Amino acid sequence: MQILSSAVEAAPLPGFQDAVAQSQATFRAALHALAHPGDIQEIAAECGVPPGLSPAMTAMLLALADVDTPVWLPAGVDEAVRRFLRFHCGCPLVDEPAQARFVVAPAGAAAPDLAYCHPGEPAYPDLSATVLLEVESLAAGAAVTLAGPGIATRRTLRAAGLPAGFWAQWRANHQLFPLGVDVFLIQGNRLCGLPRTVIVED
Repeated sequence: MQILSSAVEAAPLPGFQDAVAQSQATFRAALHALAHPGDIQEIAAECGVPPGLSPAMTAMLLALADVDTPVWLPAGVDEAVRRFLRFHCGCPLVDEPAQARFVVAPAGAAAPDLAYCHPGEPAYPDLSATVLLEVESLAAGAAVTLAGPGIATRRTLRAAGLPAGFWAQWRANHQLFPLGVDVFLIQGNRLCGLPRTVIVED
């Protein structure tokens, strides 16, 4: 009985109930978020959520990560997250942010500086990392103004719980265009996209 109980406890949580439909819906939400920077999207896909991840971050990883996309996780992330990703996504888990296609910073974990993430290559800027960054709120916090492609004039964004110096890091990242990383800010079932093309003004 003890062996059976341990095996049950070690079993990974379920992924998407309908893998094709829910992956497509999550992918469409992610594309919309990048095409309309700062516009908040809801992720409705139902799936198991490992301890330490939010529903939206879990859904994004299920939809986007695979055997060809190395993922970086902070050292303190619950081992259940690593088991979940290995089982459902088959993605390699790497030790350094610069090695990853997806850099994952759950709530309460230290996020790497954007400069430490892979910005792509001159011939292949699409090989850059995408950062999934959990924040405390997408409705509170100091306001910044976004401008650039996908924004008709200006858009105001509030995000609480960003890493110290995040917007300074973002401006340096923007200067690398067409290289640079893209970022999703995630909270609960919600996310917004910050493609590298976005200009941030105080």
